[in-house]
Amino acid sequence: MIDMIGVGPFITIPLVVAAMGGPQAMLGWILGAAFAMCDGMIWAELGAAMPGSGGSYRYLREIYGPQKLGRLLSFLFVWQVSFSAPLSVASGCIGLARYAAFLWPGLDHVYYSRELHLGPLQVDLLFTRGTLLSISVCALVVFLLYRQITAIGKLAKLLGVGVMFAIGLVIFAGVTHFDRARAFSFPPNAFQLNDGFFLGLGAAMLVTAYVYWGYYNVCFIGDEIKDPGRNIPRAVIYSILVVAAIYIVMNFSILGVIPWQELIQSAKTDSHFFVASTLMQRTYGMLAADIISVLIMWTAFSGVFSLLLGYSRVPYAAALDGNYFKAFAKVHPRFHFPHVSLLALGAVAMAFCFLRLADVIAALVVIRIMIQFLIQAIGLIVLRVRRPDLPRPFKMWFYPVPAIIAAIGFLFVLFARPNFTKEIRYGLIILVAGIAIYLVRSFRRREWPFASPDEA
Repeated sequence: MIDMIGVGPFITIPLVVAAMGGPQAMLGWILGAAFAMCDGMIWAELGAAMPGSGGSYRYLREIYGPQKLGRLLSFLFVWQVSFSAPLSVASGCIGLARYAAFLWPGLDHVYYSRELHLGPLQVDLLFTRGTLLSISVCALVVFLLYRQITAIGKLAKLLGVGVMFAIGLVIFAGVTHFDRARAFSFPPNAFQLNDGFFLGLGAAMLVTAYVYWGYYNVCFIGDEIKDPGRNIPRAVIYSILVVAAIYIVMNFSILGVIPWQELIQSAKTDSHFFVASTLMQRTYGMLAADIISVLIMWTAFSGVFSLLLGYSRVPYAAALDGNYFKAFAKVHPRFHFPHVSLLALGAVAMAFCFLRLADVIAALVVIRIMIQFLIQAIGLIVLRVRRPDLPRPFKMWFYPVPAIIAAIGFLFVLFARPNFTKEIRYGLIILVAGIAIYLVRSFRRREWPFASPDEA
């Protein structure tokens, strides 16, 4: 749950309202929750059937054949994690720094800003005082994770208490000052099903998909979970249900206090980062706004902590299997955790802290959908056909409907947005580079598709 919540919901609410053009933006959050549940059941079934470190690496390998196409797809998954995981971590670090600017406005001071064009790619670099804070936060998380898993579990519980306290304060302030007329003052033609409506819904669902993601993180550390066949599905599904309820109530609460027109205007400036602080300031004064800002920074830190913990196990599992760079298979001699993987992902995340938050979120979602989620959604159906005898402690409800809905939803988020080609270019370049690297390694090592029938 602390992986799902993080800083995302506090900084993206105005962006979703602006994408939809009014309080009908709640559709983005409600459909996003349903979408997350469909995808969550895919992770729950696969995680219970094939527990172990690596998550999608293990699933894709087994679904499509460990010595056939599955070897390429599992390699590509780990390859994209080398980019998408640091992007996810960086988004939390940047979000924390942006919220810190509510308390210390000087963090917004810009040292360097430039738009770079690298062939078909456009990269916006931004270096502010907040960037230094983002990098420092990432370094601190790496330091805290540089220890064994039992100590990390206790620290995660402590961080989780702060997360739920922050959420509870925002909801309480919104519910006790709720204005129904303000919350449901829809603009004309709010639900007219035209091109603008669906483009806005696609842009909104890209953001809500990012905010809901994280329910699957337990699957990456499956071999460190007690009774994984029972606890992985419970962790995934219960987290989605609880967090979805929290997000929907919190959004209604904010819309009942802050007019949606004001939220749309704030989405065009940096003030959209401070929506929760603005809510507390209007209801209980400046001291309350400062307190919630500190708690949201705590929440962002908790999310970064949980993300880096889970993702650091993925390259390790692939390297241990001989399907990724062998340096990532190294384990700390004393604390017995994959320290090279942790340090590498942390270093790349620090580099991504020089990007703009909106670009980080969009690139993260698109890359992950293209090279992981879509293939995995289809893969669950493939596995049911190929391996009907595989023990499945948890089976998807209403199979195969959720898997089909998830696949359609992923395609909708990819293409039903303004200027969708920008991030798709990132994904295609990473995909092509990953295939090239895999083919070179496989040719040298005489592995699929270059292995002879006897070698295979």
